Amino acid sequence: MEQHTPSRPLDGRRIVVTRAPEQAVELARLLAEHGAEVLLCPLVAFEAPADMRPLDSALHSLSEFDWLLFTSQNAVRFFEDRRRELGIPFHWGHPRVAAVGPATAKAARDLGYGVGFVAKEPTGRGLAEGLAENVAGKSVLLPRSDLARPDLPKLLGAAGARVTEVVAYRMVAPGAEAEQALAQVRAGHVDAIALASPSAFERLAEQVGMVTLHELTGHVALAAIGPVTADAIRQAGLPVAIVPAKPSAEALVEALAAHFAKSGSRGDESDDGSEGAPPR
Repeated sequence: MEQHTPSRPLDGRRIVVTRAPEQAVELARLLAEHGAEVLLCPLVAFEAPADMRPLDSALHSLSEFDWLLFTSQNAVRFFEDRRRELGIPFHWGHPRVAAVGPATAKAARDLGYGVGFVAKEPTGRGLAEGLAENVAGKSVLLPRSDLARPDLPKLLGAAGARVTEVVAYRMVAPGAEAEQALAQVRAGHVDAIALASPSAFERLAEQVGMVTLHELTGHVALAAIGPVTADAIRQAGLPVAIVPAKPSAEALVEALAAHFAKSGSRGDESDDGSEGAPPR
């Protein structure tokens, strides 16, 4: 008898992944396991700061800080890489460590950092509000990207913290490997675009054009990994078809599968954040 292989939830769907290559591996694997054709389109790449002196000074002065706040996995990686390059002892200073969300906390813990606080809402505001009572009068080290938004240090300062913000890494323009996928996007030959940061969305808008993106959202679903990215997309006037319950690769794939499981569900769904997250 002929055996039929059960279809997978994303069979026949072409999904664009805009994360940097080193961060796209898990998401791409999960999408492929669910049947999707994955187009890698690294719109954001990361490099060490052009000027390392502020970061180096902060690393050498860790004993002066009460808190070390990590707001992304990249911040963890570049901070730790530079610590090792400088040969600074791991436990030098012993600041308390906080992370913006579970993925960042895991990245820090995997490298040996004792994360004592993880924001319930994985946003800069959630981190600041959760720490508000603990940072008043305290010195806080905040290693971030060169394009990080000013909201978090302002909120921490308003809570009474003395914030030292340093550039731990910088974002650079996408390489040639993204152009083939971008050509498919411009032609409308994709089903969804997975966006993991406001910066990735901004780069997408630069490369494709807002007029084209508006036209594409009639049949291409924009998927935001979390509420901050979703807000950035909506503030630009575009609908967000998919927001997972949690900002993780697993949850994003589940939300994509649920979205496309709906009869006729395409990128023209209303902007209601119904895939596991309430409207924002």
